[in-house]
Amino acid sequence: MQAEIKQLFETRTSVRRYEYDAIPGEAMETIYAAIRNSPTSYNGQQLSVIDIADQEVKLKLYEITGQKQIKTCNRFLVFCADYNRIGVLARAKGLEMPEFYNTLDGFTVGVIDAAIAMQSAVVAAQACGLGSCCVGYVRTANPAAVAELLHLPQGVFVVCGLAIGVPREHPDLKPKLPRKLMIHDNRYADRDMTAELKDYDQTVTEYNATRSGTKSDNDWCDHILDYYREAMNYQMLAAARAQGFDIKK
Repeated sequence: MQAEIKQLFETRTSVRRYEYDAIPGEAMETIYAAIRNSPTSYNGQQLSVIDIADQEVKLKLYEITGQKQIKTCNRFLVFCADYNRIGVLARAKGLEMPEFYNTLDGFTVGVIDAAIAMQSAVVAAQACGLGSCCVGYVRTANPAAVAELLHLPQGVFVVCGLAIGVPREHPDLKPKLPRKLMIHDNRYADRDMTAELKDYDQTVTEYNATRSGTKSDNDWCDHILDYYREAMNYQMLAAARAQGFDIKK
């Protein structure tokens, strides 16, 4: 792993097209180590990862989600919030398992732990010369079907998926929000951000119209709002409850 951390963070892009090459075992072990050594709340390690190499399983996930990178990647990692594992040990030791997972904070802890581990995997994969793409649709497209396919027990909930493989493409770096709009000094900025946001919106519009590969007339604001509009139809609270997370407070 020769790439410097600074370069890794500044050049990361989402890769959706992959070569047929297998990922070397050493690279996967590096990714596993990054996942396992990620910070977690209380060192409770409230996450599990399902590493999918079986092409049939990937194809079934593709049919559920419609995300092509799932069927073309070499490995697809599914990151889950997991309270099942500690519950197993608690019962074996005769200890009462608090319903922390049924609180908003408990659910959030599991999501954060899984998300941090996924970001560690993204950086580790890129350091190994691999490409990756986070896939949220594995959580939202059909939670019941995914849970059944992956044999998820109660207390385990899908947070996000990560496609990994040898990159066949090198997408242009997308313009991100300027530092002043994302990172606030000491307190949330109370200035009028409208002009800066409009400038960024125009920057994204120009990028989408001129980038290599597929071009579009998408702006930033309305395009993102379209995702929000679509997501209003998701039934994620019901999906969480089906997996044993009955959030009460």
